[in-house]
Amino acid sequence: MRIDPASPVPKYAQLRDLLLDWIEETQLSVDGAIPSERELGVRYGLSRMTVRQTIDHLVSEGKLYRVPGKGTFLARPKIEMSLRMASFTEDMRSRGFAPGAQDLARRVEAARGHVARMLDIDTGAPVHHIERLRTADGEPMAIERSNIPLSVAPGLAERSLSGRSLYQLLEDEYGLILDSGEQTIEAGLCDPTDARLLGLPPGSAVLLLQRRSFVNGKCVELAISTYRADRYQLHSTLDPRQRG
Repeated sequence: MRIDPASPVPKYAQLRDLLLDWIEETQLSVDGAIPSERELGVRYGLSRMTVRQTIDHLVSEGKLYRVPGKGTFLARPKIEMSLRMASFTEDMRSRGFAPGAQDLARRVEAARGHVARMLDIDTGAPVHHIERLRTADGEPMAIERSNIPLSVAPGLAERSLSGRSLYQLLEDEYGLILDSGEQTIEAGLCDPTDARLLGLPPGSAVLLLQRRSFVNGKCVELAISTYRADRYQLHSTLDPRQRG
């Protein structure tokens, strides 16, 4: 297939589709190199600037990545974000990844404003605050910040989370079986501190999640997390359209 100069579709957008088709048809493996910008320009009769614009778009979408001085390569497929009640550990294991965690902060503090309202507790009530960097096969994927009322999990600060799901710990040690939840997901920009931990340039696109988890109708956790937008995508099944 070739670029159609008479098409109303911009040339860089046409090249994007052609390049994605080529990747699929050749079954290019992850970390495999795509042709250079010069090769693509010659192959499709495009300027270097147009080719670069296409590559920039695919890199920003997380489909490709650049290595300075070496070339441009196929990135790993994005992970579909779980829209069910599952811990990060359970979700990664179900996908064949080895989950990991690095403790960033663990403390007991007084609930203020938003946290108190979301947990439906009094302002000033003590809560466990747990921050962890989550990894999959060693790659940074997300930063989780969980808030759990001290009243439902006394002594949680002394419990080890090494190689263990927080949800599993709550179930095993406190009998808290999370049976429902609600989750909000929105786009955001990564602040410098989180960007450094996630291995991203400051200001990179991220997905911001707020999850409330319940046991028998009582909120026992408020999690506010930052996920890499270049490694996640959302997928859902749509209900049938109602006629009339």
